[in-house]
Amino acid sequence: MQYMLLIYNDPAKEPAYGSPDFEEMMGGFFAANEKMKEDGVLRSGEGLQGVDTATSLRIKSGKVETMDGPFAETREHLGGYYVIDVADLDAAMTYAALIPSATFGTIEIRPLMDYNPMG
Repeated sequence: MQYMLLIYNDPAKEPAYGSPDFEEMMGGFFAANEKMKEDGVLRSGEGLQGVDTATSLRIKSGKVETMDGPFAETREHLGGYYVIDVADLDAAMTYAALIPSATFGTIEIRPLMDYNPMG
């Protein structure tokens, strides 16, 4: 089953860019990437640019509305994601726990819908 691991961080709690703590955090991300690759579970994943680059879109009364920034009003920002293919939720949680942001943010684990089942 495929799961998306959504990485949410509060930028105020994240280590400062260029600091030893930041370098340690990035090393943790690289280690998580390598572990998921070695185990053959990683399908995709990327970091996202900052929320100041986001555009949100919705359609109301047949008209497209856009707004700068993310739609959700929250302190935590979606900073990146992984898509993994594992046996079950327990396995997904094991890999989610490798993500360094779990120590100061939230990792949301969501199963992906399978609209094209094999068989």
